[in-house]
Amino acid sequence: MNHRDAYTRFCDTAPDLPLFMQPWYLDAVCEGGIWDAAMVVKGGHVVAVWPYFMKKKWGWRYVAMPPLARMMGPYLLPEWRTTRKESSLLEELINLLPGGLAAFEQDFNYTVQNWLPLYWRGFRQTTRYSYFLEINDLDATWQNIAPDYRNQKIPKAQELVEVTADGSLDDFLEIHDQSYERKGLDPPVSYELMSRLDEALSTRNQRAIFFARDRNNGAIHSVAYLIWDQQSAWYLMAGDDPALRQSGAGVLLTWEAIRYTAEVLRLPVFDFAGSMIRPIERVRRQFGAVQKPYFRVRKEWSPVWKLGKILLR
Repeated sequence: MNHRDAYTRFCDTAPDLPLFMQPWYLDAVCEGGIWDAAMVVKGGHVVAVWPYFMKKKWGWRYVAMPPLARMMGPYLLPEWRTTRKESSLLEELINLLPGGLAAFEQDFNYTVQNWLPLYWRGFRQTTRYSYFLEINDLDATWQNIAPDYRNQKIPKAQELVEVTADGSLDDFLEIHDQSYERKGLDPPVSYELMSRLDEALSTRNQRAIFFARDRNNGAIHSVAYLIWDQQSAWYLMAGDDPALRQSGAGVLLTWEAIRYTAEVLRLPVFDFAGSMIRPIERVRRQFGAVQKPYFRVRKEWSPVWKLGKILLR
């Protein structure tokens, strides 16, 4: 059995493995490289894994984050997440990472609270933040939204648009990609990758696409793409028609995705899937979301690679 087969079997029983680390998810998003996983076995059973996405550029191999895979990093079974046990497991996982890399960069999943063994090995860490809501009471969640959203923006948008889930992936991407095209930029995710991911998610009934359609002419104001696993729903992607964004439909769609998470999916957590961009971060706070820290860990072995990264900043 190869590493990926063993990793897949492990993922079938891991209790809180993030959606982004599932093998079928990695199959869909690891475009332009390959993914594999380091694994530690104790007593004949895999107890710790570390998936990674490896690419090649200018003859160098490096580990990076795949598109739309928000979090990766080491994952230990819950019973092994103790100070006494986890350090040695992380050391073993580091030793199993591929050699000869020019650089390494990953955003770690929330279960990783201890990066000290990586510090000892020359890695660097930056704390980043996502935002999430614990939805124990939907009415309380609604009351915790900022008053201008709750009393003005959302009611105004409800008068102008109707929220539906009756559009296609093409309809979603047409709106989502407009803000990039308007700036002369390529969309951040290829159509082929998004099609693979959408098929993988829809086959497993783990996604919903929301559309805010004009009540008068049916024009799409805003779109949102929600995904989920057994623990959380993730607000993976969203976008607005630049000419219609003043309607507030994007704010309304966010609320509808939160409500869908609570009422339909019956999940306790809505995760905004991160953003350190100031205007986007402000919207997260307006919904009453709280910060959820996670680690971005990196290391450069190649001085030339490191210099290139500095010059491109």
